[in-house]
Amino acid sequence: SGKFYQGAPTEASQATLASVSPVFAVMKLDKEGNTTYFEKKKTELYQELGLQARDLRFQHLMSIATRNNRIIMRMEFLKAVITPEFLLILDYGNLNLEHWLFNELASQLAGEGQLVTYSLPFEFRAIEAILQYRISKLQGRLNTLQPQILETLEALVDPKLLSVDRSKLHILLQNGKSLSELETDLKVFKETILEILDEEELIEELCLSKWTDPQVFEESTSGIDHAEEMELLLENYYRQAEDLANEARELRVLIDDSESIIFINLDSHRNVMMRLNLQLTMGTFSLSLFGLIGVAFGMNLESSLEEDPRIFWLVTGIMFLGSGLIWRRLLSFLGRHLEPPLPPHVPAVLKKSQPAAGKVEIKSNLKAEAFGLSRSTLTNQ
Repeated sequence: SGKFYQGAPTEASQATLASVSPVFAVMKLDKEGNTTYFEKKKTELYQELGLQARDLRFQHLMSIATRNNRIIMRMEFLKAVITPEFLLILDYGNLNLEHWLFNELASQLAGEGQLVTYSLPFEFRAIEAILQYRISKLQGRLNTLQPQILETLEALVDPKLLSVDRSKLHILLQNGKSLSELETDLKVFKETILEILDEEELIEELCLSKWTDPQVFEESTSGIDHAEEMELLLENYYRQAEDLANEARELRVLIDDSESIIFINLDSHRNVMMRLNLQLTMGTFSLSLFGLIGVAFGMNLESSLEEDPRIFWLVTGIMFLGSGLIWRRLLSFLGRHLEPPLPPHVPAVLKKSQPAAGKVEIKSNLKAEAFGLSRSTLTNQ
């Protein structure tokens, strides 16, 4: 009875763990492209595949690993387990994968697509199909962003615009954020493949059939190096990702340059407005200065000048004429101090003689150094 009571909690805990184990919706594809669908608990699935629970955890957004002659791949939403005989897609009900899974993947594995690894074992086809899908998704995101960014920048960089459209800036901000996310995904894709390319043992482990099929092993030892074929396959997609990263980098540089141009245009318009404001301030100062004469004559003081009708026009003319002269003088002073000075004039004779003089000086220095070296050599001898 003591043994019974000791074993009862263990059985209850195992039953509880089995009940809470996640269930995978699995899509299975074999070499001929035949597809089957079923649901299986995680505990049952990793036991059938000869794996451990942590192998089906899929912690990273992108990873390629080998466990017990199985390839475990994660490409963002895609979770796959590759064996020498079949391909398992876990949680295939994602909306972003339905078209590719149901219309393209099965035909690619059966040999009806555009893969270049049909003459190689099954795992080569499965890996190439998944990598091709991932690259095509990244290429599609770049093709969507590129025209939007170029159109927005063309509208913002127009020098005729006195102000910047805030809606265009909002669109550019969103596109810049999407471009940053794309650059991050490309970087992760390249780093994941590069980690495998740097380790020869990892490339060997990806060749599953080499260690299970005797015929494939004999082909690999006789001349067809499957590890080299796997390396070339990974390098091909690494190069495609590098090309996409370069295009994304060019877009980023274009955005940065356009932002500089936008700021320069805004500063130019701002300077024009400040200059106009300064000119109007000078004009106001000039009128106020000579307006003191009118203020003096407007005081309630009697003199003999207010009796002459010509004094009004004379004083008014002096005020406007003096204000105009003072304003003109201030504008000329402003122009002399704000306009950039002209570069100094260099005679043509000096321009032609400078390179020659530089060459003569360099030659003389070389001769002096050579003479000093030869002299020191003779002294040592």
